[in-house]
Amino acid sequence: MHYLAETFVVGALKRGQPVEQFLGPIGTPGRPGVAYVEVRPAKASYEVYVHAVEDVGHGGFFDLVEFPPFDGDADEEESGRLVATAENPSSALTAARAATGAVPGRWVNENIVQDEYADFVQAGRPADRSPDGLPWPSR
Repeated sequence: MHYLAETFVVGALKRGQPVEQFLGPIGTPGRPGVAYVEVRPAKASYEVYVHAVEDVGHGGFFDLVEFPPFDGDADEEESGRLVATAENPSSALTAARAATGAVPGRWVNENIVQDEYADFVQAGRPADRSPDGLPWPSR
């Protein structure tokens, strides 16, 4: 996976582009889900959203934004939950780490999180470590 260096993460956010990070599996074997965090620029701030979706991917279907929300009460159109806001990109990344366990060095551009999910599926959906051998972020 091609992760962004922090300077590129900050640069993307300053240019108005969201960044994301795959956080790994959630739920139980009987009700599997996955989570990812997104930092997106807003009008005068940066917002941190955590997305929790049902793990329904298979074969060539890896588009996390199309997956149903893990929380059945959530709006079907929006599985993300705002967990923090910040005044600048660096503070937003720090807030993402505090709120979700996101780790530096594992951020990707918007929509590349689907590729990380595909790697996760192809690796057999490992519960304890990401496909590259690193532990999942602790939440």
